Amino acid sequence: MYITTREKAIIELLVKTSGKHTVSSLANHLNVSVRTVHRDLTGVEKILKSFDLHLVRQMESGLRIEGKNENIFRLVQNVTSIVPIDQTPEEKKLLLLIALMQEEAFKIQSLAMELGVSNTTLTTYLGELTEWLSHFNVTISRKRGVGVDLIGSEAAKRKALASYFLLFFNEELIESLFLLENNKYAQESILHYFFPEYIVVIDRLVNTIFDSTQQRLADNDYIGLIVHIGITMQRTESSYFLEEEEGSNHSLTNEYNLIKNICAELEKTFSITFTEQDIIYLAVILKGSKLQAVDVVPYDSLVLSKIVKTLIQEVSLQLHVDLTNDFSLYQGLLAHMEPSLYRIKQQMGLFNPLKEEIKQKYPFLFLAVKNSVEKQFAEIDSIPDDEIAFIVLHFGSALVMREEKLSIHALVVCPTGIGTSKMLASRIKKEILGIDHIEIKSIKEIQDQTNVKNYDLIISTVKLPFLDVDYLLVSPLLTEQNITAIKNYLRNNLTSLTEKREYIPLSGTNVSSSEAAQSGSIYDVIQQLKIVQESIEDILLNFKVYKMDRVKDHENVLAEMVITAQSEKLLDSARDVLTSLSERESKGGLGIPGTGMGLFHCRDKNVHKLIFQISHLHEPIMVKGMDGNDMLIKNILLLLAPEELSMREQEIVSLISTSLIENSEAMMIFSSSNEEVIRRKLENIFLHYLQTKIIKE
Repeated sequence: MYITTREKAIIELLVKTSGKHTVSSLANHLNVSVRTVHRDLTGVEKILKSFDLHLVRQMESGLRIEGKNENIFRLVQNVTSIVPIDQTPEEKKLLLLIALMQEEAFKIQSLAMELGVSNTTLTTYLGELTEWLSHFNVTISRKRGVGVDLIGSEAAKRKALASYFLLFFNEELIESLFLLENNKYAQESILHYFFPEYIVVIDRLVNTIFDSTQQRLADNDYIGLIVHIGITMQRTESSYFLEEEEGSNHSLTNEYNLIKNICAELEKTFSITFTEQDIIYLAVILKGSKLQAVDVVPYDSLVLSKIVKTLIQEVSLQLHVDLTNDFSLYQGLLAHMEPSLYRIKQQMGLFNPLKEEIKQKYPFLFLAVKNSVEKQFAEIDSIPDDEIAFIVLHFGSALVMREEKLSIHALVVCPTGIGTSKMLASRIKKEILGIDHIEIKSIKEIQDQTNVKNYDLIISTVKLPFLDVDYLLVSPLLTEQNITAIKNYLRNNLTSLTEKREYIPLSGTNVSSSEAAQSGSIYDVIQQLKIVQESIEDILLNFKVYKMDRVKDHENVLAEMVITAQSEKLLDSARDVLTSLSERESKGGLGIPGTGMGLFHCRDKNVHKLIFQISHLHEPIMVKGMDGNDMLIKNILLLLAPEELSMREQEIVSLISTSLIENSEAMMIFSSSNEEVIRRKLENIFLHYLQTKIIKE
C-alpha cells in the first residue's frame, strides 16, 4: 500500500478527531492549500476502501471515517507501521521520463538508485511508460551493456512529455500558475522540470498577447500552450533541436504570427534563441487548440460550415430528434471541428480521459455521431474515438438542453472544454429542478471573488484553492452522487437562498415573482424579434451589386465599396475598416474554392449596420483561396458587421455566409451579376429562417 506523508497525517487526524475537521481546517493544520487537501483526500478514500471503510463529507459535521470498529482498528495498525512515500507512481514515472529525455543511455541500476526504487519496480515503470509513449511514436530501447535510451523524433518527445504533464499533473500546473501569479511559489522547479521564472513570463505574455486579439483558448489548451512553450524553451536551450519538416504551412499564418510575437518577447527577456522550427511547431500546437468563446469563430469557414450542418442533419435523422435549428450546437461544433480536424491530420495524439465514460453514458449517441463523422470526413483514414467523444459532448449538451425549466442563479466553473461545460450545465438544469440560470466561466474569469458572491450556487469540475467561498466539486459528467450532493445543498440552504432572492430589485410596482418572470420573458422575446427584424432589414436595404470594369486588384474594388458605404452613413472611417479587412485577409485566403467568388469580411467598431454587397468584375483577378492556393475570382462579396454582435446577429451573418455554397444553384445565383435574382434569393433565405427558426421557437 502506497501512502504519502500528508495522507498518513490526514488519516491520523480524522481517526483522532472524527467530525471535527473540515477541508479548510485540515489545510490550515497541514499548512497547505485547500486544493492540495482535496487532492490528498482522493488518495485517502482509496486507502479507506481497501479496509471496507468510507469517508463521509458533510458541510455541517465535517469529515469523518465510517465503518466497523474492527476495520478502523486494522487501518490504524497498518497506517502506523507503514513508511510513507511522498511521490506517487505517476510522479516517479515522470522523473523517469525527464531523465530519459536527456538523450543518453542509463544503466538500470543507476536509474533505480536515482528514483529510489527497486530494479523490479523500475522495470515495471519502464513497461508502463513504453506503452504510453507508443501513442507518440516514441520507444524505450533497453540493450544489455548499453542501457536504457529514448528513441524518437524531437517533436514526438516534446509532445509526449507535454501530454504526460497535462494528463497526470494538470491540477498541479493550474495551482502552480496561481501561486506564481501571487508571488507565493517557493520551490526551485515546477514538477521537477519547469523553471518558475520561465513559466511566469510565458503566462504573462500569452495572456497579454491573446487579450489583444479576439481569440480565447479553453483553459486546458491555455495551460497546454504554456507547457509546450516551456518545454520548447528548455529543450532548445539545452541544444535539443527540432528536425526540419517538409510541407506547406499556409494555414498557420495567424498562429505563426502570434507565436512569433510571444517568442520575440521571450528572447528579449531571456538569453535564448528560438529556431524557425520551434515557431512552426508551437504554431501547429496553437492551431490544434480549442477556442473558449465560440462567437469569435470566423464565419468564412464555408466548406466546414456546410459539413457541420450536414453532420447535424444526419445525427438528427438517426436519433429522430430535430437539432437542425440549434444555432448554439452549430456554433459549438464549428468552433470545435476546425482544430479537431487539424489535430487528426497532424496526428497530434489527443487523449480524452472521459472517452470510456462518454461511451457508457451515451452509447447510441456515440454510434450516431461516429457514423456521421466518418461519412462526412471519409477522406480521413481513421478518426480516433477520443475525438468522436468530444463531438458527442456537443450533441449531448443540445439534447439535454431541450428539457429545461428552472429558478436559482448558478455558476459552473469548468475548464475542461466548451462541450463539457455546456453539457454539465445542461445536465444540472435537467436533473435539478429550481435552477433558473447557469453561467459558465473559466478559472481566470473568477479570480475576482467579489463577483462570485452574487451566485446562489457555485459548481466546479476542478478544485479552486484561491476561492474563499463554498462550492461543490463535481465530475464533468455529473454522477448520481454529484446530483445528490447538489440537491442536498439546495435543501439544506433553502432558507438563505430564498432570503437572498427577496432582495432582487424589481422595476415598477410590486408584482409577484411569476408575473415578473412572465413579463421579463415577453420583453425578451420582443427584443429578440426586434434584433432579427433590424438585421434582415439592414441587409436587404443596403444590398447592392456593383459592376466593375478594368480592375487590376481587389483592394481597389473594396476601397470603392467601403468609401461608398461611408458616404451613405453606414460606417465611419473607411480607412480603419479597410485596415481591418486587410488584417483579416492576412490571416488566410478568402477566395471560395471552386466558385469564382471571394468573401471579404470583418467586424469593426466603425461599422454601424450589417452590410452585404457584391462587386461583379468584367475580368477575373487572382486572390488566395481558403485552401491556401491562388485562384481567379470574378465576384467580390463584402460582408461587414459591427464589432459587438448579439447571438441573433451572429446567426444572420452565419446564415448568409453558409448559404453561398449551399448547393450549385446558390453558387450560380450569388456569382451572377443579377441584383434582382440575388435579392430574391436573400429574401427566400430570410423567409425560411423566420418560418423554421423564429416562428417555430
